[in-house]
Amino acid sequence: MRDAPEALMLFAAGFGTRMGALTRSRPKPLVEVAGRPLIDHALDLVTPLRLPRVVANLHYLPEQLAAHLSSKAVALSVEAPDILETGGGLRHALPLLGTGPVFTLNTDAVWHGENPLQRLLTQWDPDRMDALLICIPKTQAVGHKGAGDFILDETGRAARGPGLIYGGAQIIKTDLLSEVEDSVFSLNLLWDRMLETGRLYGAQYGGAWCDVGHPQGIIDAEEMIGYRHV
Repeated sequence: MRDAPEALMLFAAGFGTRMGALTRSRPKPLVEVAGRPLIDHALDLVTPLRLPRVVANLHYLPEQLAAHLSSKAVALSVEAPDILETGGGLRHALPLLGTGPVFTLNTDAVWHGENPLQRLLTQWDPDRMDALLICIPKTQAVGHKGAGDFILDETGRAARGPGLIYGGAQIIKTDLLSEVEDSVFSLNLLWDRMLETGRLYGAQYGGAWCDVGHPQGIIDAEEMIGYRHV
């Protein structure tokens, strides 16, 4: 098994229901922030890594995303007839991703500062970790009002609890996917098993981050990166 990830999964299959009218006729990854689709902001983080395999999963209005990605080096994993959630979607895409650990990246956030994928790569230690999650301090999570998801000890080992916010980027080993019987499941199921064995870790992000899961998130993200409409 490879020690360092050579593939990345873009999660792009969701319905984007919290976006309301903005996603009635287009998938959420094509909603624009600062004049560019969300998925292009995500690809800006991916490109510098020069990974041999990048995959996006599609379900809602897949033809639009497929057309947008047709000129980019992104393989497509179409989920039909059912959407498979993060865990099921990742397992469905394994033939395209290959073996070994992979990056996963949500496509509904905007980042400002260091590249979170580079931070993950710097701190990844496969001897100790089965997954390494990017975690955002509350003061750097623009517009976020939740209590947080994880607490990290001095070594970076994670426990669930109010504190840091999961930012939607990680490196994860895929071995445990084969042990799940359900076809539709969340990666939280794998994280819970890793928590039990003490092999779930987090890396704190040093920049600012904004979840763009709802219309206000577009405004917040544009203010965060200093974008001005003309």
